[in-house]
Amino acid sequence: MAERGRSGGLSAWFARHGETAVASLGRLARQPLSTLLTVLVIAITLALPAGLHLGVKNAGRLSGGWEGAVDFSVYLQTGTGESDARRLAAIIESRADVERVEFISAADALDDFKAGSGFGDALDALDDNPLPHTLVVRPAVAGNDALIELLREELVNLPETDLVQLDTAWVQRFNAALDLIRQVILISAVLLAAAVVIVIGNTIRLDIQNRRDEIVVTKLIGASAGFIRRPFLYAGLWYGIGGGLLALALVGVSLWLTADGVARLAGLYGSGFRLSGLDWRESLIVLGTGAFLGWFGSWFAAARHMRRIEPR
Repeated sequence: MAERGRSGGLSAWFARHGETAVASLGRLARQPLSTLLTVLVIAITLALPAGLHLGVKNAGRLSGGWEGAVDFSVYLQTGTGESDARRLAAIIESRADVERVEFISAADALDDFKAGSGFGDALDALDDNPLPHTLVVRPAVAGNDALIELLREELVNLPETDLVQLDTAWVQRFNAALDLIRQVILISAVLLAAAVVIVIGNTIRLDIQNRRDEIVVTKLIGASAGFIRRPFLYAGLWYGIGGGLLALALVGVSLWLTADGVARLAGLYGSGFRLSGLDWRESLIVLGTGAFLGWFGSWFAAARHMRRIEPR
């Protein structure tokens, strides 16, 4: 009997909340314009940090293939012969901390420069080739900054070396910039979340004022504060869920509108890069954040303003 009573009480609890949730949704549906405007404000506020996160995510994917290839360009002294340069390349490639070494002769480098620069006729007028032999060294310890720096110092100290250049040093700067942008997005998201709470709180406050007489009558018949507050909490929850769904739609449409342009730009650089959207976890975070902010904003407004409404 006790178990049946608990089961019946739980069923009644779910039934009451279900009725309140449906009634709150119906009340919002009867005010389509004001509901749509509130949901749209929430959606834009949620879509901004979500879109910025998506941009940083795709930029991180774009640089992910570069940061693993920390190549050194070792420019040799101009007096170094080709046979000596090839012998040095073989010695460096035999090291345990080196994955491979590509030898680029001075003649090949000049031919490539002629083809790419458009100054072929001017370069043909030179008596000597001004370019040195070059070794492109791929470390086998990518990701270990200390070992990479040690390898760079040893390459610099070779007697045949004129200059050592880290080809992907700019990728490290790019990733540092992405980290800074992520911090800015986080700060912006917190401020925008506060804005959502204020918008929903103000909307619920107006709803409470419009239903003041109903609240007074409900208190006169002995209803609890939780019972009176419940419809407003569900209204805020619906606002937040609607804003979250619309925010996902806005991000998806923006991604669709820019996908072709990004694909064409990537194709001009010989890349098959394609934009990726929010995954299901990120989508749930956006939707859950909207629902929580809606609920919290309505709870804050209801708890603050309903205390001022008392039967006289």
